[in-house]
Amino acid sequence: MKRNEKIFVAGASGMVGSALVRNLLSSGYSDLVGSYHSHPPDATAFSASDGDAALSGAVRTVRLDLTDQAAVKAFFENESPAHVFLAAAKVGGINANRTYPAQFIRDNLVIQNNIIHAAYQTGVNRLLFLGSSCIYPKLAPQPMKETELLTGPLEPTNEPYAIAKIAGIKLCESYNRQYGTRFMAVMPTNLYGPNDNFDLETSHVLPALLRKFHDAKTKGHDRVTVWGTGKPRREFMHVDDMADACLHLLEHYDGPSQVNVGTGTDVTIKEIAETIAQVTGYEGATEWDTSKPDGTPQKLLDVSLLTSLGWTAQISLEEGLRRTHQWYLDNIEDLRG
Repeated sequence: MKRNEKIFVAGASGMVGSALVRNLLSSGYSDLVGSYHSHPPDATAFSASDGDAALSGAVRTVRLDLTDQAAVKAFFENESPAHVFLAAAKVGGINANRTYPAQFIRDNLVIQNNIIHAAYQTGVNRLLFLGSSCIYPKLAPQPMKETELLTGPLEPTNEPYAIAKIAGIKLCESYNRQYGTRFMAVMPTNLYGPNDNFDLETSHVLPALLRKFHDAKTKGHDRVTVWGTGKPRREFMHVDDMADACLHLLEHYDGPSQVNVGTGTDVTIKEIAETIAQVTGYEGATEWDTSKPDGTPQKLLDVSLLTSLGWTAQISLEEGLRRTHQWYLDNIEDLRG
Protein backbone atom coordinates (compact mmCIF):
# COMPACT_ATOMS: atom_id res chain seq x y z
CA MET A 1 0.00 0.00 0.00
CA LYS A 2 1.22 3.49 -0.86
CA ARG A 3 1.22 5.94 2.04
CA ASN A 4 -1.04 8.43 0.23
CA GLU A 5 -3.68 5.96 -1.02
CA LYS A 6 -7.13 6.16 0.52
CA ILE A 7 -7.83 3.43 3.09
CA PHE A 8 -11.29 2.64 4.47
CA VAL A 9 -11.55 1.07 7.92
CA ALA A 10 -15.06 -0.32 8.44
CA GLY A 11 -15.87 -0.21 12.13
CA ALA A 12 -13.23 2.35 13.09
CA SER A 13 -14.85 3.19 16.43
CA GLY A 14 -14.53 -0.39 17.74
CA MET A 15 -11.62 -2.05 19.45
CA VAL A 16 -10.25 -3.71 16.30
CA GLY A 17 -10.96 -0.84 13.93
CA SER A 18 -9.43 1.82 16.19
CA ALA A 19 -6.30 -0.32 16.62
CA LEU A 20 -5.96 -0.60 12.85
CA VAL A 21 -6.30 3.19 12.53
CA ARG A 22 -3.64 3.75 15.20
CA ASN A 23 -1.25 1.42 13.41
CA LEU A 24 -1.91 2.97 10.01
CA LEU A 25 -1.36 6.48 11.38
CA SER A 26 1.85 5.48 13.14
CA SER A 27 3.03 3.84 9.88
CA GLY A 28 2.59 7.08 7.93
CA TYR A 29 -0.65 6.50 6.03
CA SER A 30 -2.30 9.87 5.55
CA ASP A 31 -5.68 9.36 3.85
CA LEU A 32 -7.87 7.35 6.20
CA VAL A 33 -11.64 7.23 6.42
CA GLY A 34 -13.38 5.19 9.09
CA SER A 35 -17.04 4.30 9.60
CA TYR A 36 -19.07 4.13 12.78
CA HIS A 37 -22.68 3.09 13.26
CA SER A 38 -24.14 4.90 16.25
CA HIS A 39 -21.33 6.08 18.54
CA PRO A 40 -18.59 8.22 16.97
CA PRO A 41 -15.07 7.63 18.28
CA ASP A 42 -13.97 10.13 20.90
CA ALA A 43 -10.87 12.30 20.77
CA THR A 44 -8.64 9.65 22.36
CA ALA A 45 -9.76 6.62 20.34
CA PHE A 46 -6.88 6.85 17.89
CA SER A 47 -4.19 8.00 20.31
CA ALA A 48 -1.25 5.78 21.17
CA SER A 49 -2.66 3.08 23.45
CA ASP A 50 0.40 2.73 25.66
CA GLY A 51 0.03 6.20 27.15
CA ASP A 52 2.77 7.80 25.06
CA ALA A 53 2.25 10.90 22.97
CA ALA A 54 -0.78 11.04 20.70
CA LEU A 55 -0.22 9.94 17.14
CA SER A 56 0.31 12.51 14.44
CA GLY A 57 -2.17 12.66 11.59
CA ALA A 58 -5.93 12.28 11.56
CA VAL A 59 -8.71 10.05 10.33
CA ARG A 60 -11.99 11.26 8.89
CA THR A 61 -14.94 9.39 10.38
CA VAL A 62 -18.39 9.04 8.85
CA ARG A 63 -21.62 7.57 10.16
CA LEU A 64 -22.62 4.65 7.95
CA ASP A 65 -25.14 1.85 8.39
CA LEU A 66 -23.20 -1.09 6.98
CA THR A 67 -26.35 -3.23 6.89
CA ASP A 68 -27.85 -0.81 4.32
CA GLN A 69 -26.74 -2.09 0.91
CA ALA A 70 -27.61 1.10 -0.96
CA ALA A 71 -25.80 3.29 1.56
CA VAL A 72 -22.68 1.13 1.42
CA LYS A 73 -22.67 1.14 -2.37
CA ALA A 74 -23.06 4.92 -2.48
CA PHE A 75 -20.24 5.34 0.05
CA PHE A 76 -17.82 3.25 -2.02
CA GLU A 77 -18.77 5.04 -5.23
CA ASN A 78 -18.24 8.47 -3.63
CA GLU A 79 -15.06 7.67 -1.70
CA SER A 80 -13.32 5.18 -4.06
CA PRO A 81 -10.98 3.69 -1.43
CA ALA A 82 -7.93 1.83 -2.72
CA HIS A 83 -7.81 -0.53 0.27
CA VAL A 84 -10.33 -1.77 2.83
CA PHE A 85 -10.04 -3.22 6.33
CA LEU A 86 -13.32 -4.96 7.18
CA ALA A 87 -13.27 -4.76 10.98
CA ALA A 88 -16.98 -4.07 11.53
CA ALA A 89 -18.95 -6.90 13.12
CA LYS A 90 -21.49 -7.75 15.77
CA VAL A 91 -19.45 -9.49 18.47
CA GLY A 92 -19.87 -10.74 22.02
CA GLY A 93 -19.17 -13.49 24.50
CA ILE A 94 -21.02 -16.72 25.29
CA ASN A 95 -23.98 -14.98 26.93
CA ALA A 96 -24.49 -12.56 24.03
CA ASN A 97 -24.20 -15.35 21.45
CA ARG A 98 -26.75 -17.46 23.30
CA THR A 99 -29.17 -14.54 23.69
CA TYR A 100 -28.98 -12.99 20.21
CA PRO A 101 -28.14 -15.81 17.74
CA ALA A 102 -30.33 -14.39 14.96
CA GLN A 103 -28.68 -10.95 15.13
CA PHE A 104 -25.21 -12.48 15.20
CA ILE A 105 -25.67 -14.45 11.99
CA ARG A 106 -27.88 -11.93 10.16
CA ASP A 107 -26.00 -8.71 10.90
CA ASN A 108 -22.57 -10.18 10.19
CA LEU A 109 -23.66 -11.79 6.93
CA VAL A 110 -25.25 -8.56 5.71
CA ILE A 111 -22.32 -6.32 6.71
CA GLN A 112 -19.63 -8.42 5.06
CA ASN A 113 -21.72 -9.14 1.96
CA ASN A 114 -22.38 -5.43 1.41
CA ILE A 115 -18.76 -4.36 1.87
CA ILE A 116 -17.08 -7.15 -0.08
CA HIS A 117 -19.44 -6.78 -3.03
CA ALA A 118 -19.11 -2.98 -3.07
CA ALA A 119 -15.32 -3.33 -2.91
CA TYR A 120 -15.43 -5.56 -5.99
CA GLN A 121 -17.79 -3.23 -7.84
CA THR A 122 -15.59 -0.17 -7.26
CA GLY A 123 -12.23 -1.81 -7.99
CA VAL A 124 -10.71 -1.89 -4.50
CA ASN A 125 -7.12 -3.15 -4.73
CA ARG A 126 -6.74 -5.02 -1.43
CA LEU A 127 -9.37 -5.96 1.16
CA LEU A 128 -8.60 -7.57 4.50
CA PHE A 129 -11.50 -9.37 6.20
CA LEU A 130 -11.28 -9.93 9.97
CA GLY A 131 -12.71 -13.26 11.07
CA SER A 132 -12.37 -15.20 14.32
CA SER A 133 -10.76 -18.33 15.69
CA CYS A 134 -14.24 -19.69 16.48
CA ILE A 135 -14.54 -20.72 12.81
CA TYR A 136 -12.66 -23.93 13.60
CA PRO A 137 -14.37 -27.11 14.84
CA LYS A 138 -15.02 -27.42 18.58
CA LEU A 139 -12.77 -30.46 18.86
CA ALA A 140 -10.16 -29.50 16.28
CA PRO A 141 -6.62 -30.74 17.00
CA GLN A 142 -4.65 -28.17 18.99
CA PRO A 143 -3.10 -25.90 17.94
CA MET A 144 -5.55 -25.29 15.11
CA LYS A 145 -4.13 -25.08 11.60
CA GLU A 146 -5.78 -23.15 8.77
CA THR A 147 -6.51 -26.49 7.11
CA GLU A 148 -8.88 -27.50 9.95
CA LEU A 149 -11.61 -25.24 8.56
CA LEU A 150 -14.86 -27.17 7.86
CA THR A 151 -13.51 -30.48 9.15
CA GLY A 152 -15.98 -30.92 12.05
CA PRO A 153 -18.90 -29.50 14.08
CA LEU A 154 -18.62 -26.01 15.55
CA GLU A 155 -18.98 -24.97 19.19
CA PRO A 156 -22.79 -24.66 19.64
CA THR A 157 -22.67 -21.55 21.82
CA ASN A 158 -21.28 -19.37 19.01
CA GLU A 159 -22.21 -21.34 15.90
CA PRO A 160 -24.31 -18.58 14.21
CA TYR A 161 -21.45 -16.08 14.50
CA ALA A 162 -18.90 -18.65 13.32
CA ILE A 163 -20.98 -19.59 10.29
CA ALA A 164 -21.20 -15.93 9.29
CA LYS A 165 -17.42 -15.57 9.52
CA ILE A 166 -16.86 -18.76 7.52
CA ALA A 167 -19.15 -17.32 4.85
CA GLY A 168 -16.96 -14.19 4.80
CA ILE A 169 -13.84 -16.28 4.18
CA LYS A 170 -15.52 -18.16 1.35
CA LEU A 171 -16.87 -14.92 -0.09
CA CYS A 172 -13.34 -13.53 -0.34
CA GLU A 173 -12.05 -16.76 -1.87
CA SER A 174 -14.92 -16.91 -4.37
CA TYR A 175 -14.51 -13.31 -5.54
CA ASN A 176 -10.78 -13.88 -5.93
CA ARG A 177 -11.36 -17.01 -8.00
CA GLN A 178 -14.12 -15.60 -10.20
CA TYR A 179 -13.18 -11.94 -10.50
CA GLY A 180 -9.43 -11.87 -9.83
CA THR A 181 -9.75 -9.67 -6.74
CA ARG A 182 -7.06 -9.62 -4.04
CA PHE A 183 -9.18 -10.05 -0.92
CA MET A 184 -7.72 -11.87 2.08
CA ALA A 185 -9.01 -13.14 5.41
CA VAL A 186 -7.24 -13.21 8.76
CA MET A 187 -8.43 -15.16 11.78
CA PRO A 188 -7.42 -13.43 15.02
CA THR A 189 -7.44 -15.21 18.34
CA ASN A 190 -9.24 -13.70 21.37
CA LEU A 191 -8.44 -9.99 21.33
CA TYR A 192 -8.45 -7.39 24.09
CA GLY A 193 -7.26 -3.84 24.63
CA PRO A 194 -8.34 -0.18 24.35
CA ASN A 195 -11.95 0.43 23.26
CA ASP A 196 -13.01 -3.08 24.24
CA ASN A 197 -16.59 -3.77 25.36
CA PHE A 198 -16.81 -3.98 29.15
CA ASP A 199 -20.58 -4.51 29.37
CA LEU A 200 -21.07 -7.57 31.56
CA GLU A 201 -24.07 -8.76 29.52
CA THR A 202 -22.42 -8.74 26.08
CA SER A 203 -18.63 -8.68 26.53
CA HIS A 204 -16.02 -11.38 26.01
CA VAL A 205 -14.44 -13.16 28.95
CA LEU A 206 -11.34 -11.00 29.45
CA PRO A 207 -12.96 -7.54 29.60
CA ALA A 208 -15.82 -9.00 31.66
CA LEU A 209 -13.34 -10.38 34.20
CA LEU A 210 -11.39 -7.13 34.29
CA ARG A 211 -14.54 -5.18 35.08
CA LYS A 212 -15.73 -7.72 37.66
CA PHE A 213 -12.45 -7.71 39.56
CA HIS A 214 -12.07 -3.95 39.31
CA ASP A 215 -15.60 -3.40 40.64
CA ALA A 216 -15.04 -5.90 43.46
CA LYS A 217 -11.83 -4.12 44.45
CA THR A 218 -13.33 -0.61 44.43
CA LYS A 219 -16.56 -1.66 46.20
CA GLY A 220 -14.83 -3.81 48.81
CA HIS A 221 -16.49 -7.10 47.83
CA ASP A 222 -14.90 -10.24 49.25
CA ARG A 223 -15.73 -12.58 46.35
CA VAL A 224 -16.13 -12.63 42.58
CA THR A 225 -18.20 -15.23 40.72
CA VAL A 226 -16.89 -16.44 37.35
CA TRP A 227 -18.73 -18.60 34.82
CA GLY A 228 -17.71 -22.22 34.26
CA THR A 229 -14.99 -24.38 35.77
CA GLY A 230 -11.96 -22.25 34.90
CA LYS A 231 -10.41 -25.21 33.05
CA PRO A 232 -10.82 -24.20 29.37
CA ARG A 233 -7.69 -22.83 27.75
CA ARG A 234 -7.72 -19.63 25.75
CA GLU A 235 -5.21 -17.63 23.74
CA PHE A 236 -5.28 -13.86 24.24
CA MET A 237 -3.69 -11.22 22.03
CA HIS A 238 -3.43 -7.46 22.53
CA VAL A 239 -5.32 -5.72 19.76
CA ASP A 240 -2.33 -3.53 18.84
CA ASP A 241 -0.32 -6.66 18.07
CA MET A 242 -3.19 -7.85 15.89
CA ALA A 243 -3.23 -4.58 13.93
CA ASP A 244 0.51 -4.77 13.37
CA ALA A 245 0.18 -8.34 12.11
CA CYS A 246 -2.55 -7.32 9.65
CA LEU A 247 -0.39 -4.65 8.03
CA HIS A 248 2.52 -7.08 7.90
CA LEU A 249 0.37 -9.64 6.10
CA LEU A 250 -0.82 -7.16 3.50
CA GLU A 251 2.80 -6.45 2.68
CA HIS A 252 4.09 -10.03 2.76
CA TYR A 253 1.26 -12.44 1.90
CA ASP A 254 -0.97 -12.90 -1.13
CA GLY A 255 -1.84 -16.57 -0.79
CA PRO A 256 -5.13 -18.44 -1.20
CA SER A 257 -6.05 -19.34 2.40
CA GLN A 258 -7.04 -17.50 5.54
CA VAL A 259 -4.18 -16.75 7.94
CA ASN A 260 -4.25 -17.33 11.69
CA VAL A 261 -3.17 -14.36 13.82
CA GLY A 262 -2.26 -15.10 17.42
CA THR A 263 0.51 -15.45 19.99
CA GLY A 264 0.93 -19.22 19.80
CA THR A 265 0.46 -19.64 23.58
CA ASP A 266 -2.58 -20.08 25.80
CA VAL A 267 -3.64 -20.04 29.47
CA THR A 268 -6.57 -21.43 31.44
CA ILE A 269 -9.49 -19.19 32.33
CA LYS A 270 -8.48 -19.71 35.97
CA GLU A 271 -4.97 -18.41 35.21
CA ILE A 272 -6.27 -15.36 33.37
CA ALA A 273 -8.62 -14.62 36.27
CA GLU A 274 -5.73 -14.82 38.74
CA THR A 275 -3.60 -12.49 36.61
CA ILE A 276 -6.42 -9.96 36.27
CA ALA A 277 -6.98 -10.07 40.03
CA GLN A 278 -3.32 -9.18 40.52
CA VAL A 279 -3.39 -6.38 37.94
CA THR A 280 -6.51 -4.81 39.47
CA GLY A 281 -5.31 -5.28 43.05
CA TYR A 282 -8.23 -7.53 44.06
CA GLU A 283 -7.42 -9.76 47.06
CA GLY A 284 -10.74 -11.50 47.71
CA ALA A 285 -11.99 -14.99 46.79
CA THR A 286 -12.97 -16.27 43.35
CA GLU A 287 -15.94 -18.63 43.02
CA TRP A 288 -16.68 -20.72 39.93
CA ASP A 289 -20.29 -21.16 38.80
CA THR A 290 -20.09 -24.61 37.23
CA SER A 291 -23.75 -24.48 36.19
CA LYS A 292 -22.68 -22.10 33.40
CA PRO A 293 -21.12 -23.38 30.14
CA ASP A 294 -17.39 -23.54 29.56
CA GLY A 295 -17.55 -23.35 25.78
CA THR A 296 -14.81 -24.92 23.68
CA PRO A 297 -12.25 -26.84 25.81
CA GLN A 298 -9.28 -25.21 24.09
CA LYS A 299 -8.78 -22.60 21.37
CA LEU A 300 -5.14 -22.23 20.39
CA LEU A 301 -4.15 -21.16 16.90
CA ASP A 302 -1.29 -22.62 14.94
CA VAL A 303 0.57 -19.47 13.85
CA SER A 304 3.39 -21.17 11.95
CA LEU A 305 2.30 -19.56 8.66
CA LEU A 306 2.35 -16.10 10.25
CA THR A 307 5.74 -16.63 11.88
CA SER A 308 7.17 -18.00 8.62
CA LEU A 309 6.31 -14.62 7.10
CA GLY A 310 8.48 -12.87 9.69
CA TRP A 311 6.00 -11.71 12.34
CA THR A 312 5.57 -12.61 16.04
CA ALA A 313 3.59 -10.97 18.86
CA GLN A 314 5.47 -8.41 20.97
CA ILE A 315 3.12 -7.50 23.85
CA SER A 316 3.14 -9.96 26.77
CA LEU A 317 -0.16 -10.89 28.41
CA GLU A 318 0.67 -9.21 31.72
CA GLU A 319 1.88 -6.03 30.02
CA GLY A 320 -1.19 -5.99 27.79
CA LEU A 321 -3.49 -6.42 30.77
CA ARG A 322 -1.79 -3.56 32.62
CA ARG A 323 -2.22 -1.29 29.60
CA THR A 324 -5.85 -2.30 29.22
CA HIS A 325 -6.60 -1.79 32.91
CA GLN A 326 -5.04 1.67 32.78
CA TRP A 327 -7.10 2.52 29.70
CA TYR A 328 -10.20 1.31 31.55
CA LEU A 329 -9.37 3.53 34.53
CA ASP A 330 -8.80 6.51 32.25
CA ASN A 331 -12.09 6.03 30.43
CA ILE A 332 -14.36 4.46 33.03
CA GLU A 333 -16.71 7.45 33.22
CA ASP A 334 -17.38 7.36 29.48
CA LEU A 335 -17.82 3.63 28.98
CA ARG A 336 -21.26 2.39 28.12
CA GLY A 337 -22.85 -0.33 30.18
